[in-house]
Amino acid sequence: MYPKCTGFDPSWGMPRRQLLNGFGMGMGAIALSDLLASQTQAAEIPSLVGGALSRTHHAAKAKRVIFLFQSGGPSQIDLLDHKPHLNKVHGEQLPDSVRKGQRLTGMSGNQSSLPLVGSPFKFQQHGKSGQWLSELLPHTAGIADEMCIVNSMHTEAINHGPGVTFIQTGSQFPGRPSMGAWLSYGLGTANQNLPAFVVMVTKNKGGQPLVSRLWGSGFLPAKHQGVRFRSGKDPVLYLNNPEGIDSVSRKRMLDALEQLHQIQLDQHNDPQLETRIAQYELAFKMQSSVPEVVEVAGETKETLDLYGPDVSKPGSYAANCLLARRLAERGVRYIQLYHPGWDQHGGLPGGLRNQCRETDQASAALVMDLKQRGMLEDTLVVWAGEFGRTNYCQGQLNGNQFGRDHHPRCYSIWMAGGGIKPGICFGKTDQYGYNIEENGVHVHDLQATILHLLGINHERLTYRHQGRRYRLTDVHGDVVSPILA
Repeated sequence: MYPKCTGFDPSWGMPRRQLLNGFGMGMGAIALSDLLASQTQAAEIPSLVGGALSRTHHAAKAKRVIFLFQSGGPSQIDLLDHKPHLNKVHGEQLPDSVRKGQRLTGMSGNQSSLPLVGSPFKFQQHGKSGQWLSELLPHTAGIADEMCIVNSMHTEAINHGPGVTFIQTGSQFPGRPSMGAWLSYGLGTANQNLPAFVVMVTKNKGGQPLVSRLWGSGFLPAKHQGVRFRSGKDPVLYLNNPEGIDSVSRKRMLDALEQLHQIQLDQHNDPQLETRIAQYELAFKMQSSVPEVVEVAGETKETLDLYGPDVSKPGSYAANCLLARRLAERGVRYIQLYHPGWDQHGGLPGGLRNQCRETDQASAALVMDLKQRGMLEDTLVVWAGEFGRTNYCQGQLNGNQFGRDHHPRCYSIWMAGGGIKPGICFGKTDQYGYNIEENGVHVHDLQATILHLLGINHERLTYRHQGRRYRLTDVHGDVVSPILA
């Protein structure tokens, strides 16, 4: 008869659970080390701290990502995907042969008429590459030769909530880790005084709500979630000391708390305690690092002028773009900007002009600023929304007043730097701008490509949760090799 397992054997000198935990993790470390060492293409990450990977899966071309997310669905037909045929058939009905029975949203699905609408904005070719860009993007036109425009993006979601969640987390359903969290988990941080993943949202903008789960860590450890920077005197909530508490007292309290947590960690080996210890320590360091990074008084007049007049308004898109460059300089690995308001179901001509006025100059300035500093080659800049807009009018077409509904079948994004081939246009839609004709790029393909540029094989960065291994790209996705430099 086997002896009863009590969890402790005095002859061993430690609890069995603790021994087995240590043994299991030791074997896992041996296996992981052997697996990673066998990858001859792998590259060391000397600055990695706290990442699950000790090596990238292959040599990385980008060190960091700045994702300029245009929430609401920018109209590709009026900005990046030139469709002169639509102007020729303006006012005519969307042909059944083009629609092919594809589903529409509830906002236009019951319309008796689906009149096609050409863009009221002029397009011209720019740069040596001859990129077609709308007159609404005069500053973006100045970086035409740095950009890779993808006109063949497509997604599975037709409404904002699932669409934004999908491109941010790889799933239409809430609860999965965001892309920034995956990168923080895999690569760790390159700066001990700032988070690996920072989020900023343009201040005082309407549009679809942007909730914290979009930059959350899901089932990954909480330390990998995005840290939101706000405008004003307290960029990070609850970071500053309470009234009456100085830095010396705060540090003594945190040191004592860490000792207590360490005692508990030695007894129970709870990963949540490790996260808590690390977050308390990071918060203390951020008390000095955050005020320094958000203070832009030292920027030259030439740099401030580059980003435009709104750069002096804290929380504006321009101010956030400049702050993104400063964070990138200091080793923040993933910087996520959100700019809402692109949801023009009606009044598109005026609404789109306002959106471009707020974002065009600063987006282009960020790319130029990074290039001037020698940072563009290893910084990937992505400009994208969750889906595109329809080629037909939502509601009644009334002269120059019209709106466009959601369109997941095809839309446009652009990327620059970080190993992306510059000055090219990839993918093609039909003459109606409704279906993809060549080189479709799924959301998971985009995510796989971003990870690839950072040295990660998207199929191998996984996390075990509730009995299965999850990844950002779920069960499919391919690297878009033709757009890589």
